[in-house]
Amino acid sequence: MSNRELFTRHPGNPILSAADWPYAVNVVFNPAAAQLDDTTVVVARVEDLRGLSHLSVARSPNGVDGWTVDPEPLLAATDGVESELWGFEDPRVVFAPELERWVITCTAYGPAGPAVFLATTEDFRTVERHGIVRQPEDKNAALLPHRIDGKWLLFHRPKTEYGGARGEIVLSRSADLESWSTPEPVLRPREGAWWDASRIGIGPPPIETEHGWLLIYHGVKEMVGGAVYRAGLALLDRDEPTRVLHRLPEWILGPDASYERTGDVPNTVFPCGAIHDSETDVVRLYYGAADTSICLATATLGDLLDAVCSSPS
Repeated sequence: MSNRELFTRHPGNPILSAADWPYAVNVVFNPAAAQLDDTTVVVARVEDLRGLSHLSVARSPNGVDGWTVDPEPLLAATDGVESELWGFEDPRVVFAPELERWVITCTAYGPAGPAVFLATTEDFRTVERHGIVRQPEDKNAALLPHRIDGKWLLFHRPKTEYGGARGEIVLSRSADLESWSTPEPVLRPREGAWWDASRIGIGPPPIETEHGWLLIYHGVKEMVGGAVYRAGLALLDRDEPTRVLHRLPEWILGPDASYERTGDVPNTVFPCGAIHDSETDVVRLYYGAADTSICLATATLGDLLDAVCSSPS
């Protein structure tokens, strides 16, 4: 572990790669994560040998090894549906007790650009498609697990720049998971030469704590040699998540290992899944490394909260 970072990489990284898939694929990366009874489930973005992506499920008894991969994709493009023509990307997953189902938010990609797509599942073996809920160009979406003031809250990132936006995290509200309000700003890239100055986007669905919603996000800095993707922390108000209480200045995980430095998109750490074990207080962070493999890093929720709560707003 780097003493500069809050997360510790698993020594067995990468924990999943294309070689683990039961059919020929190019790369697997950017996984959502869920704890389903005694099984850890990751919903991976899988790029096939055409360069198009679908979502596929891997299961493990401990979330580290012993993975079994489902023989068929969970969510793939439907023939004749233009908005899905180029597949599905970058899922996030949250369990919604009101629905008694898991909600998957991901990016559907077609000629009009990326759009936020929503589906639900009970067991990650079949899905019910609810369709596009934020039109192109929009991506990096995650739902909170329960309503606040009667509304569902969706974090997302409109790709189109408007009102001076430079790739920021916004929030929309809905009474029915179908019609959504005008996006409200939540978190913006910092100005200048910061590690998250070019653009930002949500990582895993925020973790609810007594102090607020713990937000792990990715930040991008454009360098002469290309973009560098890292992960950071912020804390949002529990009752009004557009209000940022604290934001950690430093990144918490950045490309350092060889498998993060080298790959289809070098210098990339891109988390989409997190599981908190309330008994041990350990947060398992599942992330894509260099858009090529799936990796795991861990920290305690207490350490993450101590770090972010000591930071400025």
